[in-house]
Amino acid sequence: MTAGIRNGYRIAGNAPLDARNTFGVRAIAPTLVEVTDTAALPELFGSLVPSAASTLVLGGGSNLLFAGDAPGVVLALQARCIRIIEDGARAIVRADAGVVWHEFVLWTLEHDLTGLENLALIPGTVGAAPIQNIGAYGVEVRECIHAVEAFDRASGRFVRLAADACAFAYRDSLFKRDPDRYVVTAVEFALSRRFEPRLGYAGIEDELRAMGVGTPRASQVAEAVIRIRRRKLPDPAVLGNAGSFFKNPVVSERVAAELHAAHPGMPLFRGADGSSCKLSAAWLIDQCGWKGHREGDAGVAPAHALVLVNYGGATGPQLLDLARRIAASVRARFGLGLEPEPRIVGAAW
Repeated sequence: MTAGIRNGYRIAGNAPLDARNTFGVRAIAPTLVEVTDTAALPELFGSLVPSAASTLVLGGGSNLLFAGDAPGVVLALQARCIRIIEDGARAIVRADAGVVWHEFVLWTLEHDLTGLENLALIPGTVGAAPIQNIGAYGVEVRECIHAVEAFDRASGRFVRLAADACAFAYRDSLFKRDPDRYVVTAVEFALSRRFEPRLGYAGIEDELRAMGVGTPRASQVAEAVIRIRRRKLPDPAVLGNAGSFFKNPVVSERVAAELHAAHPGMPLFRGADGSSCKLSAAWLIDQCGWKGHREGDAGVAPAHALVLVNYGGATGPQLLDLARRIAASVRARFGLGLEPEPRIVGAAW
């Protein structure tokens, strides 16, 4: 592996990516560029990275599966500054893309800022949060995003997009739909100093009661979420995984009613638009008998059917093959397609 240091970035050739993805699968980047100053991006894309199609922007590696080596240049943004740019009852906080997401959530709570507590312990970085529109326990990050700062590869300029220009949807955004155009460099969040708890998601109130908490503070809601996640989801540092591998299918009310009539135990959740229903991908997969399934070092977590795991030596292609067969079994039994949440590098779904 060769390396070089320049103003605002470091370059390494034939760089291993095993430790840069939470599945822990082997992959190589022909060129890895660690960007310490995003002001270097115009130079990088003007010379070193002339082809946007051959570039992968890598955050915490928690939302991708390497089914092969990276196709070209891999960019890793390293800047990790957090600051309040407007303060008051509603504060605007700016965080660089390289900030670790869970550390950012804890920072907001330490500064008496609320809104992100239900999103505690989600792996990844701040820069990845708007791309995936991360969500958990009844909250999506788009609800707290004020604006997204990014480098637009098409124009060669930095842009600042207000939240309503980011085309957020369930686990989706403008940035995810056009991954070869934008490099998210920072995110601005609108957070409140008056706590309004979101406790409607199953399990949170029960966990708070188990903690002996009646009227919770934001930090206590975050602690409840952390406890639930640690019980349900394997720690990527111990058992390689990318969290939930499949999106929950969203169907019309008519289709949901037909499925529920045929499968009375099927959980249903009202969709965000009020006219659709969200189904539990975990329940569908569990009904097909995959929870705890293992083939060599590739498997499905024993405690959560939605989580594919690497027991140590699984390859990306092995995990992808397992995921495809899981999706095929759900389609055969329920007539529903499953879509992966992680980005798949080196193969098509």
